[in-house]
Amino acid sequence: MNVNEIVKIVNGTVLTPQVALDREVKGGCGADLMSDVLSSIKPEAVLLTGLCNIQVVRTAQMADVCAIVFVRGKLPQPEIVELASQEGIPLITSPFGTFELCGRLYGAGLRSSEAMIPSSNNA
Repeated sequence: MNVNEIVKIVNGTVLTPQVALDREVKGGCGADLMSDVLSSIKPEAVLLTGLCNIQVVRTAQMADVCAIVFVRGKLPQPEIVELASQEGIPLITSPFGTFELCGRLYGAGLRSSEAMIPSSNNA
């Protein structure tokens, strides 16, 4: 599946039209804690998030994220869109929530790109 197909599945609006949407996506991850993304996401995934700050793009750079989808119609500030454009990371906004988007993408064949993190407690 590529980013362009994801845009269609999530009924998304591309916020970075100058960035190519043909990159292959190998899985997905839904998270708002960027520390969780850094510790668990596998490369070449799409990130679904409700967080709209510069750290989302910085995290995506470090984690080799293919695209960022902002949930519930959230719109990042222009400087965030500009940074993502410079880095070649597609930004997409979707009217749906995280749960709905995960279900749509999973139903279309995209699987999780989250690595299991060993628990430090036995609770």
